[in-house]
Amino acid sequence: MTDYNYKSCTGCALICEDILYPDKEAVPQARNICRKGQAHYQSLFAERTKPMIEGRDASMEQAIARAAEILKDARSPLIYGWSNSSSEAQAVGMDLAERIGATVDDPSTYCEGLFMEMVLAGKVPSCTLDDVRNFADTSIFWGSDPSSSQPRHLSRFSYFPRGEKRQKSYEEERTCIVVDVRESPTARLCPNTTYRVGPGEDVQFLEAILNVLEGKIPKFGDKKKMIELGSVLKKTEYGVIFPGRGIFQSLQGKMELFSDLMARLNEVTTFKAIPVAGGFNTRGFNQLLLDRTGYVKSVSFQQIIHRPEDSLAGAAKRADALLALGSDPLAELPVGVARALAKVPIVAIDSCRSITSDAALVVIPSAISGLESGGTAIRTDGMKVSLEPFMKTDRLAEEQILTRIMEAM
Repeated sequence: MTDYNYKSCTGCALICEDILYPDKEAVPQARNICRKGQAHYQSLFAERTKPMIEGRDASMEQAIARAAEILKDARSPLIYGWSNSSSEAQAVGMDLAERIGATVDDPSTYCEGLFMEMVLAGKVPSCTLDDVRNFADTSIFWGSDPSSSQPRHLSRFSYFPRGEKRQKSYEEERTCIVVDVRESPTARLCPNTTYRVGPGEDVQFLEAILNVLEGKIPKFGDKKKMIELGSVLKKTEYGVIFPGRGIFQSLQGKMELFSDLMARLNEVTTFKAIPVAGGFNTRGFNQLLLDRTGYVKSVSFQQIIHRPEDSLAGAAKRADALLALGSDPLAELPVGVARALAKVPIVAIDSCRSITSDAALVVIPSAISGLESGGTAIRTDGMKVSLEPFMKTDRLAEEQILTRIMEAM
């Protein structure tokens, strides 16, 4: 008979702590887990990486020594990833970046990074997911689809659960509003309160809401429906906006409009915002980088500077070595950036095989954070969560690998 133990899931930025993992390695199913978390758990049994140099098998010592050589000799190295690494690995990685004068960045540079900076700087009021469960009567998913990206979001926190104050069913005490360019799975849950906007039209939609809140006739969209939305927002007791990648990309250069909206809403009622982050420790990386440098993304440790004019694209063009940490940049980045990075020597620290590990000059296998190695992480709402591994492994944690790379320099 298999026993199950409660542990945290690092499948997404919710970092659910009520997952039942089996105590036997041969059992392929976890309990009380969403489809995304289950897929993450299944990565334990996927094609795992092994130490390699130039496509040939090597020892860990040889791979670490070669990685140290590549990074030490580089004049403009780039360390990319971070979001799926523990806070401890991120801290050691920052020490490495400072030593070799590397530029650091993560996937949030193209989406929630700027918004996360506003939250961390206090420009946008935020709250915890537990506050959402207990008090929120209106949840707005703007450019986000948690049903796909964070499958337990609605059931645990934002729409279906009973909380301290919200004890009745979701149809009676909770309102779900979706603003998106398509009919997402989340939008299908609330078809009568879904607002379709075209690509890049979030600015006009936001301005229309501000017009309605100021008692003016909106100049964008269905005027009747926009006025109805304004009425819902004004009657809200405790509202939370969950902005996602869609709105971040649409509001590039005009993020202050979102601050204006939040300020206006809070003159009428109470409204908070929690970004729908990608990797399980995206917020942890943004917070750590902000604490160390004053910026949340795209920082060069050669002079501790941030180059907003070119960001990751410019760093990729300047890079003469890449350290990919718990990420797959050649698969997830824009084509032009990925092609530039594919031309330089790549050191991939990863737990499972990927496009980047296949193209890497050096591959160093690592344990899976939260499943095989422990530490801490920062949930998407800013709550610190302890990660306790349940699977035994002889693989090194990322922070151990990074420490050994620095020792080999």
